[in-house]
Amino acid sequence: MNYKKVQKDYLKYTARKKLFIIISFLFLILFIFIGITFGSAKIAISDIFSALFGSSENTITQIIVNIRLPRVLSAVLAGIALSVSGVVMQSILKNPLGSPFTLGISNAAAFGAAFAVIVLHAGTLHSSTTDSVIINNPYLISVSAFFWSLTSVIIVLLMTKLRGISSETLILTGIILGSLFLAATTAMEYFADDMELASIIFWTFGDLGRASWRDFFILFALIIPAFLFFIRNRWNYNLLDTGDETAKSLGVNVNKVRIFGLIIASLITSITVSFFGIIAFVGLVVPHIIRRIIGNDERFLIPASAIFGGVFLLICDTIARTIISPIVLPVGIITSFVGAPLFIFLLIKRKGRGKW
Repeated sequence: MNYKKVQKDYLKYTARKKLFIIISFLFLILFIFIGITFGSAKIAISDIFSALFGSSENTITQIIVNIRLPRVLSAVLAGIALSVSGVVMQSILKNPLGSPFTLGISNAAAFGAAFAVIVLHAGTLHSSTTDSVIINNPYLISVSAFFWSLTSVIIVLLMTKLRGISSETLILTGIILGSLFLAATTAMEYFADDMELASIIFWTFGDLGRASWRDFFILFALIIPAFLFFIRNRWNYNLLDTGDETAKSLGVNVNKVRIFGLIIASLITSITVSFFGIIAFVGLVVPHIIRRIIGNDERFLIPASAIFGGVFLLICDTIARTIISPIVLPVGIITSFVGAPLFIFLLIKRKGRGKW
């Protein structure tokens, strides 16, 4: 065997993946500036640098610092959270359609957030031109969202323990759970008054317009450590792809990796939904796009999906803010319009290959 050739081929194999990650990161920086620039008020690049590094206090600076920047950076973190959660769920469950949305976790978290606002009084309801609910206790909302999303995860985990369970059955279980929590949210809407109804509808839209620096720092404190946890366990997820028995023979505690992975993925999904509502299809579409570009190696798939997820959500949010400006659409509408056709495309491609 020509070991030098093997080594050269391997270095070439990894170099392409690393190059894609670097390019994606550069695109992320580019779209952060584009996201700050575009909107109902046009902002020049020079104004951005002046606001970030200057000392002037004017209207443009206030728009950049207090509105655009927290929104754009929160979109990056939300994209990272949803995309990485999708990658991990697909790997852990060995199901290419696994994602926070298809497994019912997003709907469960949205129900938990609405439950905290209406029943636990975590928000002050009022009517204004900008907000229908002010969040007094984001921690209570996040805990409630996490609790109900964890309920969905536990049911999915219990289903994986059943013998002969198929990938299709897991997805159907997730769809049923999502419908159940959606029905529970609808029931709350039915008995709510006008102001309560307005607050619940927010969680079902998926909107980054509420992003603030407080939201950003809470997201950062949870999502970045979770991302580092998944990076640390990337070899374990690679081994899970080979099968449970093979992974166990190589020293992987399969049950521990699977449970902790799903719990942490649910945590960062629920925190994202509790602040911004349901942003559909990001966790499903982004990992599949990256898989088609760089393959299934989790060492590169996880960081690449995280970065590209931030880019994807930034692009969707920029479109939502500008497509019919000055009216700003919820970003969840754009991700659904983009993600649904891609979801159908993936189904057709897989079916054509005889996978399902």
